[in-house]
Amino acid sequence: MEGAMLGRFGICCTLLAVALQVCLATVKVTVTPKVQVIKGETAKLPCSYTISAEASEIVVQWFIEVAGARKQIAYKSSQGFEVDAGTPLTSRLTMEKDLSLTISSVMVEDEISFFCQVTAGVVGVSEAETKVEVFFAPEKPVITDNIQAITVSHDSTSSSEVGKCTSRNGYPVPRIIWFKDDTPLPDEKSHKEKTYMKLTSVKEPSGLYTMTSTLFMQPVKADAKSVFHCTVEYSMPGGLNKQESSDKFSLTLLYSAENVFFKVKNQGPIKEGDDVEMECETDGNPQPEFEFYKEDVQLRTQKGTLYIQNVSRNDSGTYKCEALDYDASEDVQLIKTLSLIVHYMDPLTVTPEGPLIVNKGDVVELQCKTKSSDAHTMQWKKDSKELSKNGVLTIQSGTLADAGVYICVGAVPSVPGLQKQANITLNIKGKPEIDSSVDGFIAKVGEMVTLNCSALGYPAPQFTWTPSGKESVTVLGNRVMSTVTLEATDAVLEDGVLCEAYNEHGKVNKKLKIVKSDADKGPDANAANRELQQGGSSAVVVAVVVCVLLLLIMVALLFFLSKKGKLSCCGKKDKMDVPSGDVKNEKGNEETGLLNKPHLQQC
Repeated sequence: MEGAMLGRFGICCTLLAVALQVCLATVKVTVTPKVQVIKGETAKLPCSYTISAEASEIVVQWFIEVAGARKQIAYKSSQGFEVDAGTPLTSRLTMEKDLSLTISSVMVEDEISFFCQVTAGVVGVSEAETKVEVFFAPEKPVITDNIQAITVSHDSTSSSEVGKCTSRNGYPVPRIIWFKDDTPLPDEKSHKEKTYMKLTSVKEPSGLYTMTSTLFMQPVKADAKSVFHCTVEYSMPGGLNKQESSDKFSLTLLYSAENVFFKVKNQGPIKEGDDVEMECETDGNPQPEFEFYKEDVQLRTQKGTLYIQNVSRNDSGTYKCEALDYDASEDVQLIKTLSLIVHYMDPLTVTPEGPLIVNKGDVVELQCKTKSSDAHTMQWKKDSKELSKNGVLTIQSGTLADAGVYICVGAVPSVPGLQKQANITLNIKGKPEIDSSVDGFIAKVGEMVTLNCSALGYPAPQFTWTPSGKESVTVLGNRVMSTVTLEATDAVLEDGVLCEAYNEHGKVNKKLKIVKSDADKGPDANAANRELQQGGSSAVVVAVVVCVLLLLIMVALLFFLSKKGKLSCCGKKDKMDVPSGDVKNEKGNEETGLLNKPHLQQC
């Protein structure tokens, strides 16, 4: 009896132990709480589990929640992996061997909760939830409806539409921010504010959102110089916040003038002969018509610019511009004046008047004067050389070379380009002076040779050539040049050619030599050309001296070697005969003596 009871007690203990083990067994499922993916890409939802006790069969199922009810979309059992038919995900869903769920071509509608459930028989059931988050970058925002001009009014109680900013196809819902001069405007939606925004959102068939924000403002005149744009701010996987900005734009504002600006557009001082442009404008928009006056005499009515061509000193004075803005406040004076100064310089006067004729040796004094609007300078020049800086030029004891054209240059340094000049011709009477001539050089008798002869003088000298030839005359300033071409006869080569210049005050002449060429010279040519050959003779003398020195060095070397016994003699001990008839100096004699030393023998 007691044994039976002990047996039943043991069985009960065993069953109790098994029940206790079953009650304490657990199933744990692990998933990724959030899976972030860009629309159109592939999402992978991992799922894994652990069991604290053995189970005869394990079933893994994936569910989604639709309209508050769960619906199975995939599962794994002992028979394998299966995807349920008839769900929105069927064609894009795959269950992998690692129990993960792969969704291809993710759509916005896939942003729901997914449940991975593991059933381990008597061990139990467990599940975990993972949520898919879908993202898509919106298009660059575009500004529209900002082409209308807006009238600025200080009494306005309502705001005007400035523009619309639209960004299409974004997810999740993006945010639009307005900027003025790169400073964000407050996100204000109350119509009572002077600046506010009106936001509209449209969900496209794709599930993406198109956002439009309309900006309303009561602009002021300063807003005409402001630059506006909008930015769409959106989220991307990994907690990133990105932005995309629209193109910038400015407002077209209409407002009355409060000030007038009047100025001369020319740069620097104005001088007679310039074209002058004066510009008048206001700080209003659009610009009104303008009336221009000079000393209260109306000139014309036009658009803001007054042109005066080829101004003179008479155009100097006070000019007035009046803006005809009838929308401006009555207490605003839209008038501005400016003073125009036209600089000038009178024509230069030279005393005495030219052309001036004086005798050789006379004192000549030239004066140059003018008047100008500012301090001026005076210079006398001849042949580009400055002769005087004070407007007075004095020539002491004038020579024929002093004759010519003298130029007086006047300038106003404070006004670039304001410069005038006058000139006077000075003639100095006197007998001609031949100041230059050129000798001819020919190849042989019978050739044609050209000779030049230049002379100063007043009246202009005339020329006579002896013998004569074909003559031409050229005037070069106060010089007269005569050029003659004639045949180089024996008489011309022998006697040369005579150039004679003359005028009413006298005459002067000069003999021009013609040199015969080497090809046409006789045996005595050296005597005839000695002067021309001086340079060549010097070169010959230098060459001869160098040769003699080299010969002396060679003789000394032979003598030294002979004394040292370095030379072995062969042949007779005859003396070396060196002719010395052409050496007519002491060095030549010394050389001859050394060569005839009895101890120098032929080897």
